[in-house]
Amino acid sequence: MDPGAGTAAKAGTPVTLTLQKSTPSRTGSGRLVAGTSRFKPVGTALAVLAGAGAAAFAYGSLVERRAFTLREVSVPVLPAGAEPIRVLHLSDLHMAPWQADKQEWVRQLARFQPDLIVDTGDNLSHENGLEGIRAALDAFRGIPGVFVHGSNDYYGPQLKNPFKYFFGPSKRHSSTAPRLDDKALTAYFESLGWLNLNNAAGALEIRGTHLEFFGVNDPHIQADRVEAIPGALDELREDDPYSDDATWPTDKPRTERPTVTLGIVHAPYRRVLDAFVTYGASMIFAGHTHGGQVCVPGFGALVTNCDIPRSQVKGLSIWRHAFRAAYLNVSAGLGTSIYAPVRFACRPEATLVTLTASE
Repeated sequence: MDPGAGTAAKAGTPVTLTLQKSTPSRTGSGRLVAGTSRFKPVGTALAVLAGAGAAAFAYGSLVERRAFTLREVSVPVLPAGAEPIRVLHLSDLHMAPWQADKQEWVRQLARFQPDLIVDTGDNLSHENGLEGIRAALDAFRGIPGVFVHGSNDYYGPQLKNPFKYFFGPSKRHSSTAPRLDDKALTAYFESLGWLNLNNAAGALEIRGTHLEFFGVNDPHIQADRVEAIPGALDELREDDPYSDDATWPTDKPRTERPTVTLGIVHAPYRRVLDAFVTYGASMIFAGHTHGGQVCVPGFGALVTNCDIPRSQVKGLSIWRHAFRAAYLNVSAGLGTSIYAPVRFACRPEATLVTLTASE
């Protein structure tokens, strides 16, 4: 029986179903009349799906994209007896100058009084995006920080087919991509007192713990120089007055200095994470993935835009390589491309990471 044909039966009345072929019939005049359509339920279903899709897009673009969230985690990587260190991890702001709500939300994070800022790149999404970055981050002036760049700190966004992400990471930016002023962004971060870790190493003393950092420029555009990390660390340690034997009396043993090594990268490609673990990082900070940006409730991210497993596309996890391991925090980020202003089941976030003493 055609689901669209027939009349309604009264409650409790037996109904006899008769199977009929849906074939054209002829009227007395010889004109062909189509049988009952089978496509009405299909059309209804498509209309419902289209409506649900439109509602989801409206929610994702108007509501969830602006539902900024602070995720808080604790990571036991400090030496025994060390004071906790509060790290504010920012990533993928993709800032445009008109995004005042995002700028204000980031600025208000200063009330948590972080000891350290880690910025893992893709700060810009417009040629005048630095105006919004200044408005958001001036509140953190004087707080120690470190940073690396992402591809969108060099190149502006372009309109892309979102379905291409299902076939692998997005391609290197084309020659038509607008060039952004990464030098001005770098100068601004350095004016805040932050260390530039693009293919470099550095160190900070925070709350009695010596923190060593190394980082790379964005692997997504093959700007990283992972092979340079050992040399950068050697040079850092050679220039450290603490390593100079002449500063220590010969009749006294050298006291141990609490030291923790942290790795910083924008795009968490496996080869880079493996190298960071090999070079001694206790914890790695990364961004780039947007947490998948559009996720399926109960399933998670559909894409990662790199080769990291979907299960580690955002949040805190452990990255293992060659019998070693490091904590890995991948931020889902705070922004989106201005050409893809939607998030679903993946709220924009910053992370407050409290480094604590290991047991």
